[in-house]
Amino acid sequence: MSSPARAADGRLHSRPTPAPAGPPLPAGTTALRLPGAEVFVAVPDGVAAGPRPLLVFLHGAGGSAGHAVAAVAGQATARGVVVLAPTSLARTWDLIAGGLGRDVAVLDAALAEVFGRCAVDRVAFGGFSDGASYALSLGVANGDLAGALLGFSPGFLAAPARHGSPRVWICHGTDDRVLPVARCGRRVAADLAAAGYGVTYDEFGGGHVLTPHLVAAGLDWWLSAPAPPTP
Repeated sequence: MSSPARAADGRLHSRPTPAPAGPPLPAGTTALRLPGAEVFVAVPDGVAAGPRPLLVFLHGAGGSAGHAVAAVAGQATARGVVVLAPTSLARTWDLIAGGLGRDVAVLDAALAEVFGRCAVDRVAFGGFSDGASYALSLGVANGDLAGALLGFSPGFLAAPARHGSPRVWICHGTDDRVLPVARCGRRVAADLAAAGYGVTYDEFGGGHVLTPHLVAAGLDWWLSAPAPPTP
């Protein structure tokens, strides 16, 4: 696992490989064996005909990998998507809880494990609330890995760097009283669009929630575009 100091720039170094050498990940939800970290991976049933999409999904403050899996894995795996979900080492993600490092290192190690055991043809980062803020921030810093970013009710964007040009989808509730839409979702979407990113922004009548309908909308937006060509 990378040291937190090395990961302080927010960069992820693990990359997919065309021919993973490790034993295939089993169908269903599995806990990865990473020291001092809780990370789940959910794999679709059946034998894949080729590489699968990978969604890295990040929980909100006070949540866990289990919450992330419960929120998105059913719909994602039904669409043939592998879901990777870590638990933040503090109550929320390192960017918000004192500075990038520890959670980035865990995510990089988890990605290395998945890429070593599963062929992947595209990667998206997504999350809810604090997890959405973290997914967008890390995603902009690692757009050469994540081709798409899904932000469900984000609070802010604080990318430590900019690499690549990921597509962005953001949704936010008009009645959100935790992260008000005017200063959060609308502002984040506008800032990303002004920076030249392709942004799809959707508002819905509701509060600070992550519903199956929203998950479906985000997944369908991501998967509607063809997978990028294999390098």
